[in-house]
Amino acid sequence: MTKELIINAAPQGVEIALLEDKKLVELHSEKTNASFAVGDLYLGKVKKLIPGLNAAFIDVGFEKDAFLHYTDLSPFVRSLLKFTNQAINDNDPNGFDFTKFNAEPEIIKTGKITEVMSGRPNVLVQILKEPIAAKGPRLSCEISLPGRFVVVTPFNDIVAVSRKIHSSDERKRLQKIIEAIKPKNFGVIVRTAAEGKQTTELHQDLLGLIETWKTIQHNLKGAVAPQKILSEQGKTTSILRDLLNEDFNKIVINDKNVYNDTKTYIRKIAPDKQDIVSYYNNGLPIFENFGITKQVKASFGKTVNLPSGAYLIIEHTEALHVIDVNSGYKSVGNNQEQNALETNLEAAEEIARQLRLRDLGGIIVVDFIDMKLMENKKKLADAMDLFMKSDRAKHSVLPITKFGLMQITRQRMKPEMSINTSEICPSCHGTGKISSTLILEDEIRKNLNYLITQKHHHLTITVHPILYTYLTSGFPSRRLKWMWKFKQKIKVVSNSNYHLTEFRFFDDKNEEIKI
Repeated sequence: MTKELIINAAPQGVEIALLEDKKLVELHSEKTNASFAVGDLYLGKVKKLIPGLNAAFIDVGFEKDAFLHYTDLSPFVRSLLKFTNQAINDNDPNGFDFTKFNAEPEIIKTGKITEVMSGRPNVLVQILKEPIAAKGPRLSCEISLPGRFVVVTPFNDIVAVSRKIHSSDERKRLQKIIEAIKPKNFGVIVRTAAEGKQTTELHQDLLGLIETWKTIQHNLKGAVAPQKILSEQGKTTSILRDLLNEDFNKIVINDKNVYNDTKTYIRKIAPDKQDIVSYYNNGLPIFENFGITKQVKASFGKTVNLPSGAYLIIEHTEALHVIDVNSGYKSVGNNQEQNALETNLEAAEEIARQLRLRDLGGIIVVDFIDMKLMENKKKLADAMDLFMKSDRAKHSVLPITKFGLMQITRQRMKPEMSINTSEICPSCHGTGKISSTLILEDEIRKNLNYLITQKHHHLTITVHPILYTYLTSGFPSRRLKWMWKFKQKIKVVSNSNYHLTEFRFFDDKNEEIKI
């Protein structure tokens, strides 16, 4: 599989398209003034405690207070509150030594947030979910700083290794390396990308994250809530951090500044990959040049067509997303069960892509074409698991029910990507109605009469092919009647690019006459 990242930078923000084997699978947008993104760190002020929800509302500067639930508190939350207070009031120009900070987990005996947040203190929080609809951001007190190979979690000394690294020897090797190089009071999660990496690469990644934590300490000094303490990396660098591997073979960018920043970042994290970055300035919009605009038009909207002739209907409700699989005009052979399986497998691959592309979250219910054999249902469930493997969002795929329904849950981190691919009809301007052809004929005749009185001769009227037939058919045709009436040579030409009721006048030099 080859991966390409196409980056379209504009004054209002950046659009990022991820292609896998030339097929659009992810589309991200980042506004220039973006805030409250997942991973951002804020100094917040507890505004309200809700015992019934076992939650707190925190002021982080958003128009609506952010939500912090008890389950999103860290076991080290008391240490976090103590650290936040010390960092804000620290007078040492070098900052205090975090490795000597007393970070001990304290069990919250009552299991109530009111026990922890009494007094409504200032607290360092991380955005867990971006604001969605009328809801403010969702927060977490479990601070994590992601790098390319490791994730640092301050306040604990635990070392964990990704479960996706299956070799027990490799897991033990990585655990020993991290335990030997990590400072005190820092927990480390080893990412899948660390498999096979040497101590030097892991140590460099870890040191970079420790420096980030020192920056957080420095930014907290004298801070007044609500205040942003640290921004997550831009979408471009965070995607590269999480996805960059041997499969990546092209990164194309149409902005010189973004190009230079990306080149510098890749030179730092993967020097052998810096040559895959290229600058684009070929005149044609970058998304059109790489066929992304066309794929967006084909992939968003209520109906998504599949190559075989089958299609998906994607509907959204307040509670969930519903996807219906239809066979369409797909040829039906003698074996109905086999046809259903083939169509369902094709649909499953597209559904997995649609979930990533639109960033659908929550509950997704898929109504596949009915199959009778259990082995075919299992094949479909296994295939969906396989197609969803490349999805970075946490997800769960449940077996197909006896009604042919499959339930999928997918982590919702930010508002779904919604692009309106429909266009206003130029004939009716969205009303669903157009003028009568009889009235249209009168309009053309009136304009024709005006132009002739303005001394225009040898006129050509360009119209839609259907209107052309209407004006030129029969004897005498409407065109002939106008020629006799105005004693002028009048030519009618058809153009299939015109909409149904569109008409334009041209003179004998083939120049359009504006009326």
